[in-house]
Amino acid sequence: MYLGIDLGTSGVKALLLDAQHRVHASADAVLGLQQPQPGWSEQSPEDWWQALELAVSQLRDQAPQAWGAVRAIGLSGQMHGAVLLDAADRVLRPAILWNDGRSQTECAELEARLPALRRITGNLAMPGFTAPKLLWLRRHEPLLHAQVRRVLLPKDWLRLQMTGEAVGEMSDASGTLWLDVGQRDWSDELLQACGLDRSHMPRLVEGQQAGGQLLPALAARWGLPPRVVVAGGGGDNAASAVGVGAVRRGQGFVSLGTSGVVFRVTDRFRPVPELAVHSFAHAMAGRWHQMSVMLSAASALTWLRRQAGGLDEAGLSALAEGLSPADQARAPLFLPYLNGERTPHNNALASACFIGLRSNHGPADLAWAVMEGVAFGLMDGLLAMGAEPGPGLPLALVGGGARSELWGRLLASGLGCVLERPAGAGAAAALGAARLAWLADGGAEDEVCQGLPVERRFTPDPAMQSWLLPRHARFRALYPALQAHF
Repeated sequence: MYLGIDLGTSGVKALLLDAQHRVHASADAVLGLQQPQPGWSEQSPEDWWQALELAVSQLRDQAPQAWGAVRAIGLSGQMHGAVLLDAADRVLRPAILWNDGRSQTECAELEARLPALRRITGNLAMPGFTAPKLLWLRRHEPLLHAQVRRVLLPKDWLRLQMTGEAVGEMSDASGTLWLDVGQRDWSDELLQACGLDRSHMPRLVEGQQAGGQLLPALAARWGLPPRVVVAGGGGDNAASAVGVGAVRRGQGFVSLGTSGVVFRVTDRFRPVPELAVHSFAHAMAGRWHQMSVMLSAASALTWLRRQAGGLDEAGLSALAEGLSPADQARAPLFLPYLNGERTPHNNALASACFIGLRSNHGPADLAWAVMEGVAFGLMDGLLAMGAEPGPGLPLALVGGGARSELWGRLLASGLGCVLERPAGAGAAAALGAARLAWLADGGAEDEVCQGLPVERRFTPDPAMQSWLLPRHARFRALYPALQAHF
């Protein structure tokens, strides 16, 4: 039995997977978000641990026999967050998260100071990454910065509590701007630019390798056997790829979660930093991936729900689906930059807006505009990766937004390819974490990393494409026209 844990932004998911690919139990524990200033985003690591304890208790209660048979644990988590520890491994301040935009100035300084940055990391310096957060800290909280003796990513802080070891892995470390991604090792040059060295970093392993053992006292308290292995694991998107079986070149997925992602596996390091495409190591040894990221995806519909009142996300999706194609084609356009944007604009100051709003538009039109705007943002990401919309290998559709039939049809038509929603898509990262634990316990890749059963297949609709693609062309013209006003 294998335990997969995914530390997300909105909560902790956990599940129990057996060697026949059956999920015996799953659990969720909700997390809150602190935004002490506009554009800032923080969480307390102690809240992560409390949420994990709650999820563990839920699994233990749901499936006590399966729980007692756990052999290995895999970790997945939100990337880029800076967990700052002192010499005694005590947390110094709330973690600064992936969607925090405060370090734009430091990104520019890092790029100017290190001309080799893009070549080494395969990425632009963006406020979401970990390195500029440390430069911001050095400038604005110097006394606290002086106490920093270790920097961990969110899931690796959980590992430290579970195993007593500071260990990271390649896919998550790729999002720090301290990793030589092609060489899969820390870069002394990049660390030095931030006033750090290897002593501040965790030991690195591959995602399917062992990254420690559960502490005996914790195993006893949780009711688990002794010597439970904790695998390296993966960043949330790399773990999701393992969860849906995307581990070979050309395979990939589209994720509609808090953020939006287009993910494709590559067999070598292929950076495209000039368009804010991420080139990261995969959680599987010897593989890499390209990834476009938008910062507000399914969360944009949640934002609209809070404004509209009385309807949940499913209700808003149903309203949008009830519009005629003619009304959908006349709806406002929506720029989905509620928290700034990464691919392809790399602009933390980018803002969301409706364009073409008229007095006859109502909640259904706004819901359509938001869902379409998110789809257009993902289309922009695919284009930035150098892939024109069109037929190719089917992509998996995962994340909470994948439950929407309308979003599935809209994305398939916009991207021009078949999308397959696998069973259990909402927990792909936790499933991938469990699979990485299985691999660390000796499982064979062909046996473990299988594709999931397809629950729903979405194919491009030529009739929708006939008016959707011209609207996308109008959408693409809006950002350069409005950029100076953000």
